[in-house]
Amino acid sequence: MALLAAHFNDAGLSLLDEQRILYREPGFALLDDSRLFTGAAAFAQARLHPRHVQNRFWSQLTSDALEDRRFQHLSAADLVSRQLEDIWQNSAADADYLVVAVPPYMQTEHLSLLLGIAAGLNIPIAAMVDSAVAATRREYRNAVPVHVDMSLHSALLTRITQTGQAQLERSVVVEGSGLMQIFDEWIKVAAEAFVQQSRFDPLHTAETEQALQNGLVEWALGDRSAGNCSLQIDYRGSEHRADVESLQLIAAAAPVYQRIVSQLRALYRAEETPAIQMTDRAARLPGLADMLAARVGGDVFLLEPGATARGLMARCRDKRPGDGAVSLIRQLPWDQSPVTLQAMPRQSGGHPTHLLFENTAYALNGTPLTLGTQAAQGERSIEFNNDMPGISRRHCSLLQENGQCVVRDFSRHGTFLNGHAIDGSAVLQVGDLLRVGTPGFELRLITTEAPNGS
Repeated sequence: MALLAAHFNDAGLSLLDEQRILYREPGFALLDDSRLFTGAAAFAQARLHPRHVQNRFWSQLTSDALEDRRFQHLSAADLVSRQLEDIWQNSAADADYLVVAVPPYMQTEHLSLLLGIAAGLNIPIAAMVDSAVAATRREYRNAVPVHVDMSLHSALLTRITQTGQAQLERSVVVEGSGLMQIFDEWIKVAAEAFVQQSRFDPLHTAETEQALQNGLVEWALGDRSAGNCSLQIDYRGSEHRADVESLQLIAAAAPVYQRIVSQLRALYRAEETPAIQMTDRAARLPGLADMLAARVGGDVFLLEPGATARGLMARCRDKRPGDGAVSLIRQLPWDQSPVTLQAMPRQSGGHPTHLLFENTAYALNGTPLTLGTQAAQGERSIEFNNDMPGISRRHCSLLQENGQCVVRDFSRHGTFLNGHAIDGSAVLQVGDLLRVGTPGFELRLITTEAPNGS
């Protein structure tokens, strides 16, 4: 009997033992006229047969029939069952048992269904742990850790509380910001590079489009020390080449990166020092770690491949199947040495000097500027119309504090930074958009030109 650890993130479902990774393939399923394929075999044909592919069944796990006509006799649960069966049959022995890390897009109803699927396949599960908690093996002193991972269709952000152990505080699933959205943009950029450099359009046929995707994936997972992405496609006896600068790929992914940055900034209060913990999968995306460091501040910590499952295995050795009902574990003790961060003001992304509302720019300084429907006597303020729902009398205030521009929320309805509700306070940057009320009023953070014109 051996303990195995699994991480059920559909960007790379993984299974490992004490020595090595036994399985790591994406959550893809392809149904042709005679057979159902899962994992890498399905991904390798996804551009060849796009109408034969499903890749949302792990993140949208239900027992309802799929809407796609080709798959209408199957449910997401059937596809999860098939891939889970493939994983177990190809990697595990009869007496093995499993501890599982699950991503935040899997809610209680999904986890119950997953446990039922595993039971139907005679896969003994001893424990189920939140994936961010499993990956967080040490304390970040003087800082607040947020774990960053990527799935196929979303970015996953989890704020960790440090109360003598790693404990889940809050998770955010940033939809439409996953690896598939990034690869779709990269394919467009790479295809244009082939047209410009080789007079060859790889999107003209499904075969060459698949080859292009395979080349981009190989580059993303391989040694990127050269910086640029060199691609080659062989088609009908001819060899076509193109070089894509990494900066072009970063620019193509920038809208996704920006959504991640905006949500991540809203998870931090103004007085907190960020400790941004990134999985290997997230850290390998060119430019993402640098953007998080520049726009969010604090320090970035990069985890090794398989860190989530390894952290799970190291701290769940005492778990055994049948010890009791399996429910989601949201806290685990640390088992690695702590790291101490130096607390310092965050000064990333440009320092605002004014708040622009309608046609007036209000100076931001050491005296609070209060937003609401009824200002206190003698208070600097912007007063809004009482007719707008969701605005408190003293809604929020802005001021320069400890070298930062800070917004503090006093309302019952929330203050929104770039579309995301802040948690008490947040550090502001040039270009940020504040919203109060629903649908509300929007105010822009700006900076003015220095007196000497520089």
